[in-house]
Amino acid sequence: MLKKGIFKNVFQSLDAMVTGRGRIDDALFDDMEEALLAADVSVRTADRVLQNVRRMVRDERMADAGPVRGALKRALVAALGDPGDTNLVVSPTNPTLYLMVGVNGVGKTTSLGKIAYRESQAGKKVMLAAGDTFRAAAAEQLAIWAERAGADFIRQHERSDPAAVVFDAVSAAKSRGTDLVLVDTAGRLHNKQHLMEELKKIGRVCERELGRRPDEVLLALDATTGQNAIAQAKEFIGAAGVTGIVLAKLDGTARGGIVITIREELGVPIKLVGVGEGVDDLLPFDPDTFVEAMLATD
Repeated sequence: MLKKGIFKNVFQSLDAMVTGRGRIDDALFDDMEEALLAADVSVRTADRVLQNVRRMVRDERMADAGPVRGALKRALVAALGDPGDTNLVVSPTNPTLYLMVGVNGVGKTTSLGKIAYRESQAGKKVMLAAGDTFRAAAAEQLAIWAERAGADFIRQHERSDPAAVVFDAVSAAKSRGTDLVLVDTAGRLHNKQHLMEELKKIGRVCERELGRRPDEVLLALDATTGQNAIAQAKEFIGAAGVTGIVLAKLDGTARGGIVITIREELGVPIKLVGVGEGVDDLLPFDPDTFVEAMLATD
């Protein structure tokens, strides 16, 4: 479960803002805006959230500040989109295939390994494919996760064509009755155009061999990077056809509001969140649970 009070240092004064105030005024909204910005919500997203709160105050004719906390919660949950969008897509025809993209160092390979472990524990036959052929260490790290998860593992030699790895993985998955193929990809950005063309080629191979695009293209982001995560996301969304976000390192070191900004500004649903180092610390994202944790003060 997402830890309660994970963002309490930011929102611990929220109750004090509304308790005993007796009235709703601009100063209350200024205080809420300050708290949102301190939680790493962007200025634009904070403004939209508070406009929604103001609308609820007006439409529901709130006469004192007490109910405003509930209105803020509803506005934050609404900013996170339809809860149904957070579910990972599962193909009716095996194998389901997820492509993991993102820059190096954000927890991409580790997150993929945790998905493999979770799905294997659920009884699925899983395959990990080392599509990051640029870094030998990435394939070695993924091989360790494959062994830990009891998953099959596909790789080629260093600097080989990543699309060829995906071709091999899909072919092997079909012959072995694999339920889920998880493909790691390179995360270097010093040659952005080459990387994006590489991701497009992988997508074309998936479409040719599976008869469809990847079921999910998951973008790994590091929650501790705050607003810089938005810039990273924009590099990938257009080229890779991103369908969901995996937000790693959402623990006590992250302020959390970046989740709302990512969803509201990029229009891409959060699918999974990493809340710790353990193999079980990659959780399905639930907007209600997240906002409850964000607003908790104890």
